[in-house]
Amino acid sequence: MVSTTATPKPVGKKPTPAARKKPPAATRKSGNGYDADAIQTLEGLEAVRKRPGMYIGGTGSQGLMHLVWELLDNAIDEAAAGFADRIDITLHRDNSVEVADNGRGIPIDRHAKRKVSALEVVLTELHAGGKFGGGAYGASGGLHGVGASVVNALSAKLVAQVDRDGHTHELCFNERVAGQFSGSTFTAGHHLEKVKRISRNKTGTRIRFWSDRDIFDPEARIDIDQVRERVVQACFLVPGIKIRVVDKRSGGSAEPFEFVSRGGLTDLVDHLSSGGNACEVITLSGIDTFTERVPVDGKMTDILRECIVEVALRWVKGYETRVESFVNTIPTSHGGTHTAGFDRALTRAVNDVLLKDTRKLAKLARDNKHRAVREDVQEGLVAACKVVFAEPQFRGQTKQELGTPAIEKIVYDVVKRGLTDWFTASGPRTHVTAVREKLANAVINRVTSKQMLETRRRAASMGSTGMPDKLADCRRHGPNSELIIVEGDSAAGPAKAGRDAEYMAILPLRGKVVNAGKATMKQVLDNAEAQALFTAIGAGSGRDFDLESARYGRIVILCDADVDGSHIRCLLLTLIHEYMRPLLEAGRVYVAQPPLYSCRIGDTVHRAFSDEERDEITAKLTKGGRKAGNLRWNRFKGLGEMNVEELAECALDPETRILRRLTMDDAAAASEAAELFETLMGSDVARRREYLIANSALLDPAALDV
Repeated sequence: MVSTTATPKPVGKKPTPAARKKPPAATRKSGNGYDADAIQTLEGLEAVRKRPGMYIGGTGSQGLMHLVWELLDNAIDEAAAGFADRIDITLHRDNSVEVADNGRGIPIDRHAKRKVSALEVVLTELHAGGKFGGGAYGASGGLHGVGASVVNALSAKLVAQVDRDGHTHELCFNERVAGQFSGSTFTAGHHLEKVKRISRNKTGTRIRFWSDRDIFDPEARIDIDQVRERVVQACFLVPGIKIRVVDKRSGGSAEPFEFVSRGGLTDLVDHLSSGGNACEVITLSGIDTFTERVPVDGKMTDILRECIVEVALRWVKGYETRVESFVNTIPTSHGGTHTAGFDRALTRAVNDVLLKDTRKLAKLARDNKHRAVREDVQEGLVAACKVVFAEPQFRGQTKQELGTPAIEKIVYDVVKRGLTDWFTASGPRTHVTAVREKLANAVINRVTSKQMLETRRRAASMGSTGMPDKLADCRRHGPNSELIIVEGDSAAGPAKAGRDAEYMAILPLRGKVVNAGKATMKQVLDNAEAQALFTAIGAGSGRDFDLESARYGRIVILCDADVDGSHIRCLLLTLIHEYMRPLLEAGRVYVAQPPLYSCRIGDTVHRAFSDEERDEITAKLTKGGRKAGNLRWNRFKGLGEMNVEELAECALDPETRILRRLTMDDAAAASEAAELFETLMGSDVARRREYLIANSALLDPAALDV
């Protein structure tokens, strides 16, 4: 045998033939390190630990949350099958999580092939479960069979307890090895310990796991708000089930959270609806069958399956779309074939039935622009679409998108038929008319917006900036720039003089901004002040708003400190909330707070932002014997009364001004306030009279100065 050991090459000599001879094939290497020895097989749960992202989507907080979802989904499947009506989720102080249900309990008898308990098989073997053969579950969340075993694979410790046959049976796992704990001591083994005797009628499963912190990111954490949201959603999917959440962690809520629903998807849509409803909740349902070719005993076989479709939907007065979709008991955040069928049917029914020959769209019809698109028909839509059938195919283990092709047509037929009936016969006429008006306006607004955009582009190509004439722009745009919106030309003068023109732009308003909370999109786009604001910011409006395109990093509302100024702030904030919401969500909207009063004593200037604050300052200043009558408070009727230095100090200078960052909660309150302002100060006398009569009980006669 020729040796394969390399010998030094003689200097200046060619290698001999013997030295050039190749080794036998059995010992020859490829030279690139890729040979049979490089091929590895991962046994059992090691595949999950090697690539956890394939099974739970990642190792951050969302991946950790997915472990909870896997156990919760199993419990919900028991409830959906009619065997459980109670689920408890407990977040323990030691960061372990426990999910318990009163279902049938995971089987504990010996598995014929694996020679260990069925409970151990479920927790240690991928693709093992009761959802494959169709006997234990008619329809469930998924057919992967990896849920509980994945939780075990990614846990440092797991304890499973099953109530069956008059006892509580326990099996523990330490680093994925089955056995039992006795205090801090762990003994490996396959035996299920009977920890206590119980009623023979009591059944259920409890699984508590301690996630492996070597797998998950250090900052990964269970979000209690997300857990509650998922719980509420699950209760809507399985009417009658009661789910209880307890957070025992440090800083957790002392009060347990408990939820139950009786109305199913109807309750869910009602729960998600906000901002005023345009119609009632429409419920659609149907059953159909399809044939699916699947392997059975190694042969491809045609299987007849039944699919149940449940849909609930309504339109609200706003424009935001909220569509939730589910397969059996699993939320599908990425949609899939069922939502594709829903979208197609909704668009087709609206165009072919609801908007057909609508007089409002007659002008657009001449240019063949009257057909609604998906975005039009889903403006202000709140909907829930659920399909129930056996052995669904998902695109990915995280089960976020349904892939079963036949479901698209089934959902399409059910939704198209049901909506056609509601539009033409069963729906209340006033509700049908309201939806028709809303969706016709959506088509008109989309076409109008597109035309306006094209006009701006043409203006830009001809050399025009397209910016509002009244905008005093800054020299530098970007994250550190500001658009300061002021009330009228009188305030614009000192604001322009007192600003830093490098990064501060001034936009004066010369009239009332339209109330975007109740106006149509066309009315908003036709409003000169709203148009000026959209154009200045330069990021579009409504669904087309692009935060990255915004020309300014901060939007600052600077209005008078009186009631009228408050009204304008409310209208502006409502407009931003309805048509430029990402600005609020990103924390880029502020309100400057100029004082209502000022008082100078020597070189010191005292400022008050309300009558109450003025009185408090007066009380402090008169403690030393100074007479209140000697204090001369100057009340600013408007920003225009301030000189340049005062306005700069109070609202423009970053070192001295007071800015308050506005939130989504502020926007909701502003919308209500704008509506109240319009009622009390608008031109609709009848509406104001009705309000005063309805709220007359709130009047305190003793407070009247008569």
